[in-house]
Amino acid sequence: MTKVPKPAPPSSRHTRRWPASLAVVAVLALQLAVPADILNAPRWILPACGAALLVPLVWANPFHLRRDEPWLRWVALALLAVMILVNAIYLTGLIVYLTTGNANNGAVLVRAALLIWVTNVVAFAVGYWEIDRGGPFARAPEHEREMERPDLLFPQMTADIPGWEGWLPGFTDYLFVAFTAATAFSPTDTMPLTARVKTQMGIQSSISFLTIAVVAARAVNVL
Repeated sequence: MTKVPKPAPPSSRHTRRWPASLAVVAVLALQLAVPADILNAPRWILPACGAALLVPLVWANPFHLRRDEPWLRWVALALLAVMILVNAIYLTGLIVYLTTGNANNGAVLVRAALLIWVTNVVAFAVGYWEIDRGGPFARAPEHEREMERPDLLFPQMTADIPGWEGWLPGFTDYLFVAFTAATAFSPTDTMPLTARVKTQMGIQSSISFLTIAVVAARAVNVL
């Protein structure tokens, strides 16, 4: 008879900070590869702004969520806003480049579209992670912050399966939600429940659709 593994203890997977930090670092590093045709400015400025906001978050909670301060949440939301704003700037620059009649370099279009798409997925994954039920600290049972109502309905929350009692999502779960929303342009296995997450998912799907359907299609024609 197969034994059902015990659920992870509260202090493990859903309180880890480092997966979100690592994803943000990867996205900030990708900004250095944005084509000059898309952004006519020093490429290090925008990643530097994001890194300046990420440093205090990593310093306060390098691996797990231990220190809960109100100002840290505001810094995290500011970092989220910067990533979304930067991606909007890149998408605008790409559309301008596409409509000026100079978009004859397929490699530039593919690289820019991939950069925008990946940033879109990571930025909104961080957004879902920071907003669902009031944020990661509110979801952690060992912290005193009051948990809000769920913004996302994960299948594990409704499945009556041994071993999944008391399950809580980690950053990887939110990254998967963002990935599927960016590829399917709609929810898949996880349903948005609140207006704020429905708005987020709608914006994310629209950015992904615009990037893939318009920009990537043009790149294929050029190639």
